[in-house]
Amino acid sequence: MAPLYLRVTMDGERIELSCKRSVPINKWNATGQRMIGSNDDAKFLNAFLKSSEHQVYDAYQSMVDKKLPLTATTLRSILTNKEDDGNKMLIPIFIEHNRQVKSLVGKEYAQATHTRYETTLNHITQFLHWKYKVKDIGITGITHEFITSFDFYLRSEKNCNNNTTVKYMKNFKKIILICVDNGWLDKDPFLRYKAKIKEVVREFLTEEEIEAIRNKVFASLRLNQVRDIFIFSCYTGLAYADVKKLKRSEIVIGLDKQQWVFTARQKTDTPSRIPILPPVQDIIKKYASHPECKDNLLPVLSNQKMNCYLKEIAGICGIQKELTFHIARHTFATSITMANGVSIESVSKMLGHRNMRTTQHYAKILDAKVSQDMLMLTKKLTKKSNKKIIQDGK
Repeated sequence: MAPLYLRVTMDGERIELSCKRSVPINKWNATGQRMIGSNDDAKFLNAFLKSSEHQVYDAYQSMVDKKLPLTATTLRSILTNKEDDGNKMLIPIFIEHNRQVKSLVGKEYAQATHTRYETTLNHITQFLHWKYKVKDIGITGITHEFITSFDFYLRSEKNCNNNTTVKYMKNFKKIILICVDNGWLDKDPFLRYKAKIKEVVREFLTEEEIEAIRNKVFASLRLNQVRDIFIFSCYTGLAYADVKKLKRSEIVIGLDKQQWVFTARQKTDTPSRIPILPPVQDIIKKYASHPECKDNLLPVLSNQKMNCYLKEIAGICGIQKELTFHIARHTFATSITMANGVSIESVSKMLGHRNMRTTQHYAKILDAKVSQDMLMLTKKLTKKSNKKIIQDGK
């Protein structure tokens, strides 16, 4: 006896399903795909096989009518009575996920996180129309080919760079893992998808550029205000969102009896503890009685306006770099701290990072620091060499 299997091939993809029947090997007609004989066993089995073939064609027509992806994987779901799960559509699942994220904004997620998921959903919707001419797709139709096609679409049609594409794919993968965890998908179609974030060279200001901005007197009060808040971030490492929400109550006296910033990062809700340096103290005093500051420490404009004014400041100060508020955070990690001998562990703690790898992206080893370290090495080697010469001379 040999077990019978139903094999279906669609567009190069093959599936095999057990018929849960067996047939005597010497009674099987391989050419006709039927059992040989006219007895009741043969008639019953052949009728069953014919019925199975009709089920395949009926399932295929159902896929066409419902505008499901015409893949062998989708067909398998229908034939194995998983239509309820197989008919679960991607877009409603994605919408419900985004609704939950939105309801937790300010608690577990930042507004920017919800915005990214909404953008990813929008890209998925447009991709479905571009690739399949449909508004939605059953989750069982999400295959490795679907994923790689979406990756290609983001890079080609949407002109997304590598890192942006990887971030959108990561957001999409979370939705797929929800389907896997709920048992709606048998396996993760992302298993063989590999894409890596490429390290980006982050801009930062040198000490000379910082001083040029600090010492410049601008004709506009608004430019002076934006400059002060930017310098505040350069000497604290706080991101825009953290500076904007910073309260007077978060300036406290630390164990060293000096003023510190005790806050939590909005992005990750991790604690950030930063000693206040003299330039920061000057700025805090300057805006202590500012009319726009009640509970907040500083009169921070919108991120868009801040970046617009910073570009104007860069032009006035002769700085060629594209100045944005986030450069201040990079500047703190490099020119202010590490270039002056602060350990990467301390920098990581002040930046509120969860792991050191994140800090390494911010903290670049400056050429000046490399030169300084090598100069010290040269002196040590020269000293050893001279000592050896003296010993040899004796």
